[in-house]
Amino acid sequence: MTAVAETAEAKISPWLTLKRGLSLSPELRTGLLGTLLLAIVSTVGRGVVPVAVQQGIDNGLLAPGGPNMTVVVTVASAGTVVLAITFLSGYYMNVRLFTVSETALASLRTRTFRHIHDLSMLHQQGERRGVLTARVTTDIDQISQFLQFGGIILIVSMGQVLMATVIMAVYSWQLALAVWLTSMPLVFVIRYLQQQLAKAYAMVREKIGIMLGAISEAVVGAPVIRAYGVQALTSKRVDKSVEDFRFAQFKALKRSVLSSSTGETFNGLALSVVIVTGVYLGVSGDLTVGQLTAFLFLVTLFVQPIMIGTEILNEAQNAISGWQRVLDILDLEPDVADPGDDGLRLPSGPVSVRFSHVDFSYPGGPKVLDDVDVLLPAQTKIAVVGETGSGKTTFAKLLTRLMDPQSGQVELSGVALTDVSFASLRRRIVMVPQEGFLFDDTIAGNVRFAQPDITDAEMYVAFSELGLADWIDGLPQGLETPVGERGEALSVGERQLVALARAYVADPDLLVLDEATSAVDPATELRLSNALDAVTRGRTTVVIAHRLSTAETSDMVLVFDAGRIVQRGHHSELVAEPGSIYAGLHSSWVEQTRSV
Repeated sequence: MTAVAETAEAKISPWLTLKRGLSLSPELRTGLLGTLLLAIVSTVGRGVVPVAVQQGIDNGLLAPGGPNMTVVVTVASAGTVVLAITFLSGYYMNVRLFTVSETALASLRTRTFRHIHDLSMLHQQGERRGVLTARVTTDIDQISQFLQFGGIILIVSMGQVLMATVIMAVYSWQLALAVWLTSMPLVFVIRYLQQQLAKAYAMVREKIGIMLGAISEAVVGAPVIRAYGVQALTSKRVDKSVEDFRFAQFKALKRSVLSSSTGETFNGLALSVVIVTGVYLGVSGDLTVGQLTAFLFLVTLFVQPIMIGTEILNEAQNAISGWQRVLDILDLEPDVADPGDDGLRLPSGPVSVRFSHVDFSYPGGPKVLDDVDVLLPAQTKIAVVGETGSGKTTFAKLLTRLMDPQSGQVELSGVALTDVSFASLRRRIVMVPQEGFLFDDTIAGNVRFAQPDITDAEMYVAFSELGLADWIDGLPQGLETPVGERGEALSVGERQLVALARAYVADPDLLVLDEATSAVDPATELRLSNALDAVTRGRTTVVIAHRLSTAETSDMVLVFDAGRIVQRGHHSELVAEPGSIYAGLHSSWVEQTRSV
């Protein structure tokens, strides 16, 4: 059976989902037999207390001829030893269980994360980021909770019910039957209440997500909120989300208290039945005082697992649902696959690019690129220009194989891009996106993502070669200046400077730049311009040009319109074509520059 077929069947069969989920975590089988043996010892040990009480009363305190303290002391001592063994067995069972389950689930988290990371941009953009994050976090947390607190406890609970039933039946089958008949309705009542409780807490999780989202938006969007004077409206949104969460939490807590109270009520009812029936049997001589007292302990041992077991069944359902969602992700085949060891390496030396009749469209949408056919010679600087939505960014993503075309082929130095191993591809090609994303680290730490072994002295030389030494010297801590989350401690232009330095030390043969100049002050724009000249020198460079001054200094300009290359050539040639798209773009840019 294929993985896809198994997944389809797993959506119908929880057991198959559980089977497939466990097969993804073979570490769970490590030491499983020892853990089960410890669970058995721990379960059997819990039956010692009622038996010890019965023996101590009937053969000790109420022994014929008067109390026999030797029996009492012996029973108490033996019971203490058994309880100590029970405690140690339970402790080591949980330690082994936690260790094995966390090791297994850490491996599953890593595998799921890497698979998500390997999915194409299309897959990642088709899902909300929070949903993908949840696969690695909360979904696996649900599995962890079940494995650590549910799986073994469910087995222990079943064993405890069986053990209590056997001991009760040995003492009095009539009283054991009475306890079973009294407690059975509890199974169905608690089951129903737990289902309602699961729905209530699902609503709590939904409301807390909305509340956190509203609060996060209010914090991140504080400048916009203040600029438009909508503090009152924002506060109203946050207050409503907080109130909705409070109401959902209150509703869930009421159902939780009802569930707990119901269990206690049935426990009390069972004890009452035991006392009344036990006294009747005792009067008729069918039950001793010790046995009746032991029954009172056994009722608790019997009822408690029923209450716990129904709750664990809900946890099992949540875990299976979590496993199913993880399986759904793992069964997604990346549409941009790494050939791995079977892949080719790019030939050494300068890289040329060839697009051969390439078409591309996003799912359910029109063509974004239509019959793109162009050769980009090695060691040339190519500017890609066009209106917003003309296909420029998609062209760059196909060039760096963040996505693959629906038809046609992209080649680097005569090698089909789909045949090149990712290891070779990423060493030879670097893309610097427009936002210049930075990690929450220092400037040096971000640059080392491209070259882990580079020293601070070598890094400073790199910044100097880019004309950025004075900028680094002017920062509070130089290269060790923290950039903050997503680089927000730096300005937009400064983030781009760090991104360019990171690309520069990577020393690629093909550099793809999504030029970022918006919201940049003149001094930073000059630094960016000088750094761009240094970074692009001597290598094949494709620049998505927002400033047409970049196009003016390029070897070739590609003009995109509605997904097609409508013009190509040098700036001086294209700008001289009257009524052309490029001439219009250049004219508009010149007017905007003058007005500024």
